[in-house]
Amino acid sequence: MDPTLKTRITSALKEELPALPRGLRTVAKYIVDHPSDFGLDPIRETARKAGVSTYTLVRLAERLGFGGYDELREPFRHALVSASAGVEQPEWIERLRENGALGEVQADASLNTLAIVQRSLERQLPEQMHRVVTMLLEARTVYLTAVRASYSVAYYLHYVGRMALPTLQLVPRHMNSAIDELHTASEGDVMIAITFTPYSRETIEACTFARRKGVKLILISDSEIVSSDFSADETIIVSVLSTHHFCCYAGATALIDTLIALLVAHGGDTAKARIKSYEDLRRDNQAYWVAQK
Repeated sequence: MDPTLKTRITSALKEELPALPRGLRTVAKYIVDHPSDFGLDPIRETARKAGVSTYTLVRLAERLGFGGYDELREPFRHALVSASAGVEQPEWIERLRENGALGEVQADASLNTLAIVQRSLERQLPEQMHRVVTMLLEARTVYLTAVRASYSVAYYLHYVGRMALPTLQLVPRHMNSAIDELHTASEGDVMIAITFTPYSRETIEACTFARRKGVKLILISDSEIVSSDFSADETIIVSVLSTHHFCCYAGATALIDTLIALLVAHGGDTAKARIKSYEDLRRDNQAYWVAQK
């Protein structure tokens, strides 16, 4: 089988997505976001996960020029790599499974966390990370936005990252909206947006507004296809698969830590001096508890 077929199908789906009818668009996005599941699952299970009918899956296959669903799925089966591929199950996880039902839950969640951290980090190309860091360091102002659960990741990036990147601003601040904070943004500025499924309306609107202002956009998400209203200059994909109802942010946090490390390294002596000044400030103001000797 042509080893490039899966990649070419995925590219075609991304290109055609805005023009597809709603049902086919839902399926196309599902395939792009979950290629491993699509390659593994039978048609009824894929239909259930995507929230469409089996007929819709057949229609998409025919629209792409395939004879049927199985023919469309075959390249994905051929290139199948599960979310936990390459992660060896440690002995301590096996021991967790010996502790009843909750032990099984803890073991599955732990193994999933290890898998998505590895999957999120191994897909980051050095060339893209270099472009992202260069874009951030050269920007006049770097805006950083996220809401709800994603805000916790953004707050961490801002709290630590601003010591290496003083132009970093977390928006919205206080009771404003991100759009209020972006009112004076323009070309020469960059915005980092963090959002994971289900994508927050406020973040999508902020991205759309920023792009209209000429601001460069770095998107950190679980999919290359978030909204047809805008396109990012750089999209960094991380896995948020979980064993529970909500996204698992371990992979996103690992990516943020990598980004901070790169910013510190690229910032050189200037960044190190700035970090030391923050440390001195906190020590002088007794920011940290110290045990009495």
